[in-house]
Amino acid sequence: MDTQPGHIQPGQTQPGHTQAEQDRPLTRLPPRGGGLRQRIWATLGVLMFAGFFVAMMVFTLPPLLSDWQVRTAAQPAERASIVKGSCTTKLILASCDVTLTNRTPSGTITRSVNYAFTDVHFGDYSAAAMADPARPELVTTDLALDKLWNRTLTFLFGAVLMLGFVVLPVWAFIRKRWTARAG
Repeated sequence: MDTQPGHIQPGQTQPGHTQAEQDRPLTRLPPRGGGLRQRIWATLGVLMFAGFFVAMMVFTLPPLLSDWQVRTAAQPAERASIVKGSCTTKLILASCDVTLTNRTPSGTITRSVNYAFTDVHFGDYSAAAMADPARPELVTTDLALDKLWNRTLTFLFGAVLMLGFVVLPVWAFIRKRWTARAG
């Protein structure tokens, strides 16, 4: 006979409960916070961060890679100009959108680029068009080349963060489903 404290023997009632309360079958409640509304919001959050990740890959990565390709040979481009450019800063994250043109013997090249970097800066940024004479289609700015390492680290940090906000919730959902089926 087991006489451990808190162990109820058949025919005994737990203090504060009637025999009818103890004899009814236990109903399994859904896990807290596992409702449809939470799943919808979580899915929307994952999709939003996935969209940010894709936008970084489409708009920020190509100019970053091309600037690494021309960084050593780029020089002020006499026939290139900045058609339109603007930078905005939110706290310490600066984002610049620039449209450049470069007149070459084979025609005019127009290139739109996006730069993101961290900086504590007050006032305006100035930039001049730069290009590698051997690759005039990769026209860029001196600001982009000056901030190349900063842009690279900012991109890597942002990409890891966005990917984490996508992968970790999906992994947690799969893990939760796996443990629910096993238990």
